[in-house]
Amino acid sequence: MDQIKAISIPTPSFGEGSTVSHAPGGARSSGFMDTLQHAISKANDIQLEASQATEALMTGQSQNVHQTMVALQEADVSFQLMMQIRNKLVSAYEEIQRMQI
Repeated sequence: MDQIKAISIPTPSFGEGSTVSHAPGGARSSGFMDTLQHAISKANDIQLEASQATEALMTGQSQNVHQTMVALQEADVSFQLMMQIRNKLVSAYEEIQRMQI
């Protein structure tokens, strides 16, 4: 039986004044831009997997409708999440633009 893959969303880590911060033990953690780019890339990969699953179902290479529907729903949720993140970023940008110096 096929298992459903877990969706992992990276947690952003913010450095003080730079895009790269130093984590304890000498390890480096990525900045906000890297985290955002990784999340967008992951959402794109999920969209591509859903597209491939749909194509395989339509061409008869796969008979698993359930797995295709799960892939499509996962792609939809990841797209909705990315849209909400975009909306929050635009809202934050507009708020910064309204600030008076």
